[in-house]
Amino acid sequence: AAATGGTVRLNHTSASYLDAVIDKLMDAGCEITTEREAINLQAPKRLTAVSLRTSPYPAFPTDMQAQFMALNAVADGTSVIRETIFENRFMHAVELIRLGASIRIDGNTAVVTGKEFLEGCTVMATDLRASASLVIAGLVARGETVIERIYHLDRGYEALDTKLAALGATVRRIK
Repeated sequence: AAATGGTVRLNHTSASYLDAVIDKLMDAGCEITTEREAINLQAPKRLTAVSLRTSPYPAFPTDMQAQFMALNAVADGTSVIRETIFENRFMHAVELIRLGASIRIDGNTAVVTGKEFLEGCTVMATDLRASASLVIAGLVARGETVIERIYHLDRGYEALDTKLAALGATVRRIK
């Protein structure tokens, strides 16, 4: 919802462990309200780029770094992402660049300059988090995006295509 400028309500969840992620989404321009068992998000038409540094909990989680790189690829401005937990955690950047993202990698740092839009193409998922970032990028790209090796996604996101379609996304699984 944040990437596409949408609105979403997540029921049966808690924001109690998501402070760092919620703070960054709010820095990007999202309006977020939390309830005991729900999170509501209203995104702006276009996000503002947010810099981040991954660190152990309760700081910003490395497991959200790839998804935020996709968000920053279409945000207004330039962001710096520093990955301090895992080496080679920027494998998704190459695929985002194939979609037209402006990303420069230097060691454990990525500089992402947001563009108004990405262009659909065929990309390849390399792991679970990379898969999620490519889905986000594909949702905001013009034209069709095909993500190969999507089996990585299924290890952590059950029936994501069905859930996204229920939110209004045009997605389909190709056999």
